[in-house]
Amino acid sequence: MIRKPPGLIARRPLTIEWGDCDAAGIVFYPRYFAYFDACTAALFQQALGMKQSAWAAAHGVIGIPMVDTRAKFSTPCTFGDEVVVETQVTAFRRSSFDVTHRLLRQDGALAVEGFETRVWAGRHPDDPARIRGVTIPPEVIAAFG
Repeated sequence: MIRKPPGLIARRPLTIEWGDCDAAGIVFYPRYFAYFDACTAALFQQALGMKQSAWAAAHGVIGIPMVDTRAKFSTPCTFGDEVVVETQVTAFRRSSFDVTHRLLRQDGALAVEGFETRVWAGRHPDDPARIRGVTIPPEVIAAFG
């Protein structure tokens, strides 16, 4: 069952650094995924009021590993560009959830849209070397409202 979150959006300004760019002078595409990962962490920190290590310990999970990701690239970003990434959970399920990222250029143009599916993951009770999806607590979902 998909539960739509009410719409908490984290906004994170970034400056495109020289080391983010490839020989053509545009952002090397894997860097966008690193931005998005940091933005997901920032969104959860904003919603839950603590860093990932603290909320993971508080809820008895190991984290939120990614199980699917993709991106749509609309316009390139280059060294020195000031951008903003807007990050939002767009759907919660029993043990997984979807995150959408919108990277906007200074003029407001959408440069990249990123999509992730992540799992609320805990240790497997029969084999602690394995992980498995566990039910996302209602208070975590409520924190995004």
